[in-house]
Amino acid sequence: MKAILVSSRGVCLAVILAAVALMAPVARSGAAEPSHYFVIKVVDEQTGRGVPLVELETVNNIRYWTDSGGLAAIYEPGLMGLKVFFKVKSQGYEFPADGFGMRGKAFELKEGGEATLKIKRLNIAERLYRVTGGGIYRDTILAGRAAPIAEPLLDGQVFGQDTVQSVIYRDKIYWFWGDTNRPSYPLGHFGTSGAVSDLPGKGGLDPSVGINLTYFVDKSGFSRPMCDVPGKGMKWIDAMMLLKDEHGQERLLSHYEIHKSLGEVTERGLIIFDDKAEAFEPFMKIPDDAPLVPAGHPFRYTAGGTEYYYFPTPYATVRVRADMASVKDLSTYEAFTCLAAGSPYEKGNSRVDRDAAGKLVWGWKKATGFVNEERQRELIKSGKMKDVEAWFRIEDVETHKPVMLHGGSMTFNAFRKRWIMVAVQSFGKASFLGEVWYTEADTPEGPWRYARQIVTHDRYSFYNPKHHPFFDQEGGRLIYFDGTYATTFSREGDATPRYDYNQVMYRLDLSDPRLALPQGKM
Repeated sequence: MKAILVSSRGVCLAVILAAVALMAPVARSGAAEPSHYFVIKVVDEQTGRGVPLVELETVNNIRYWTDSGGLAAIYEPGLMGLKVFFKVKSQGYEFPADGFGMRGKAFELKEGGEATLKIKRLNIAERLYRVTGGGIYRDTILAGRAAPIAEPLLDGQVFGQDTVQSVIYRDKIYWFWGDTNRPSYPLGHFGTSGAVSDLPGKGGLDPSVGINLTYFVDKSGFSRPMCDVPGKGMKWIDAMMLLKDEHGQERLLSHYEIHKSLGEVTERGLIIFDDKAEAFEPFMKIPDDAPLVPAGHPFRYTAGGTEYYYFPTPYATVRVRADMASVKDLSTYEAFTCLAAGSPYEKGNSRVDRDAAGKLVWGWKKATGFVNEERQRELIKSGKMKDVEAWFRIEDVETHKPVMLHGGSMTFNAFRKRWIMVAVQSFGKASFLGEVWYTEADTPEGPWRYARQIVTHDRYSFYNPKHHPFFDQEGGRLIYFDGTYATTFSREGDATPRYDYNQVMYRLDLSDPRLALPQGKM
């Protein structure tokens, strides 16, 4: 009887251990074992590369989104072994319709099975991967496959990040973002987050593959604030500059603002990066009434034998000599403007500059206000400027309709041998702040005349796109840019899981004949 009891206990123990072994993968991943998943891979029909951010939806509205590898790993109890139809859609891409107008395909969901879908790209730019946030390669991992980046699931405990800034400093790429979300609470931090990565060819990944970020984190492992400036509010930075200090050492400076709300700024100034503390510290404050200040994504440019920092927002309307003393002296800043010298911009009261023949004089001037598209419209409305005198008047090269550009970045491109700009449109048709355009000019001042839409979104924002010149390939033929994919401004609710409020990377081939734009003339 005792032997029987021992045997029974052994059998029971064996059954328990077997059950635990079967359950172990579920406990670790929160889902079935990788071999149980049916994997749908969506690829760009032009390149064969996996397409991220493709939505797959069943007839009963179960939705999946492909990860950065273009994979969706599906294990749906009750549906495995059945034929299931998935609607297929993605912003800037199109799946062919069947005879009933349905854009999708049915699959038998076999455990361990796989299917590939080809999707047509409507965008000229190619969507590559998500740079930030959780679950960048979630489905790739669930499918039991290797991801190309070191932290494919959660890096720095970052769930979301706003507006990217990037600069090469100390032979590394330094990345900075605005407000940052975390897993543990709906409010993250609002003090600017940061990370570094290696340059391609110096330990870094090919930019077509991804970016291995190393976040600056706090003791809990969450991305920590990088802008150590006293004061309450959201601390946002831009206009990063590399300048030599009085000891001849290269330092990283940036402009900052403290916001009480989106439109209310309580303080602004310059900050400087402390290499030991690995954070920005106060450098100088900027008066509220200063007419010309650093902003945007600056670049160096030599004009008339003098090297300047230009500050495009998105047009290059402000500049300053590229040395520490000049950057600190706000009186040395110049505006590209049609206003008379000594005439700061005042709505309805500014004096425009005309020569003896009555021609409007555009040029670089000190002690005056800059003119952008909004101010230009006000000058036209007040009768101080004629429509034909407008410097900023970009139009769609296809429809010839005006295009109002917002945030973006500008640089000289060796392949095109022209200045290029990637910027988002204000008041776009498909989305309020999600339509991205490409334009060219012969000089950084312009005139910028014609543009081509390269990325579109359906009621979704993709704001503040940033071209990263250090990723350019093949002599500038291939360029890379990312921006903030968010519901903000363009959509009420229905946020894309994992992708919302994060940075998505695109690649643009400048040899595409659709990007051959006419030269702009004044």
